[in-house]
Amino acid sequence: MNAQLRLPAPAKLNRMLHIVGRREDGYHTLQTLFQFIDLNDHLTLAAHDDGEIHLTHELSGVNHDDNLIVRAARLLQRHSGTRLGASLSIEKQLPMGGGLGGGSSNAATTLVGLNHLWQLHLSLDELARLGLQLGADVPVFVHGHSAWAEGVGEQLTAVTLDTPWFAIIHPRISVSTLDVFQDPQLTRDSRPITMARALQGGAPEWRNDCEAVVKERYPPIAEALDWLAQHAPSRLTGTGACLFAAFETQQAAQAIAQLAGQRWPTWVARGLNTSPLHDALGCL
Repeated sequence: MNAQLRLPAPAKLNRMLHIVGRREDGYHTLQTLFQFIDLNDHLTLAAHDDGEIHLTHELSGVNHDDNLIVRAARLLQRHSGTRLGASLSIEKQLPMGGGLGGGSSNAATTLVGLNHLWQLHLSLDELARLGLQLGADVPVFVHGHSAWAEGVGEQLTAVTLDTPWFAIIHPRISVSTLDVFQDPQLTRDSRPITMARALQGGAPEWRNDCEAVVKERYPPIAEALDWLAQHAPSRLTGTGACLFAAFETQQAAQAIAQLAGQRWPTWVARGLNTSPLHDALGCL
C-alpha cells in the first residue's frame, strides 16, 4: 500500500449551462457541458490504521466536520467498512464560491485517492454514486472526462471538446449557489436540446442561464463580465463568481489576463478533456 499520495483536484468550466426545469424536491434540471482546465487545488492523503480522519489544516470559515474532504472520507469509510483512517491536507488555489467546482473536485479527489490508498477497488461508477450524496458536480470529477450532463448534473456522457486557452477572472466575491437557484427571476424553462445539437452549435450559441440573475445580484460580477465582453465573448461558469473567455493561443489569453489582472485576480488555463487527477493516478 502506498502510504501517501499528493493529487490534483482540478477546476472545471461550464462551457454552457441551460436550466430546463425544476423537480418537485426543489432541485433544478439542467443541461451543461463540463470541461476540465489545468488549474488545481492539491490534496495530500496519508493512510493510517487508527480509523480516524484528520484534517491537518482547516480552511478559514469552514468547520472541520463540514469540510467536503472530511465528509467524503467518512462517507467512503462507512460505505466500504474499512478500518483504515487517513490524514488529509489541502493546498487551495481555487476560490471558494467561484463556480470552478473546487469543493466538489476536492471531494472527488478524496474519494478516488482514498479508494486507491485503502485498496478498496471500488469502481468509478460506485464512487460517483457516493459522490452525488456530497454534491451534484462531484460525479464528473470522479469520472474524469469532459462531459455533457443532464438531470441535476449527474447524468453524464463523455464528450471531446475543443481545448482553447482561457482567461479566467475572479471578481473578488463569493456567490451563493442556493440564492441564485432560489431567485424568482431565474430562467427555469429553457427548451431542452440534444447533445448533438449543443456540440454542433458550439461556442457562439452557448450561454449560461444563471448569468442574468447573477449580474443583477452581484454588481462586481456584472462589471467584470461587461469588461471582458469588450475583449472577447465572455461567460459565467456555473453560478459564478468566476467568468471566462476562450482564446486560440496562450499568448492571446495572457494578454487579456494581464490587462484584467490590474483590477482582479486572474488565471490563464488550458482546456482539457481528461482530468489531471486521473492522469496522475495513471502514472502510479
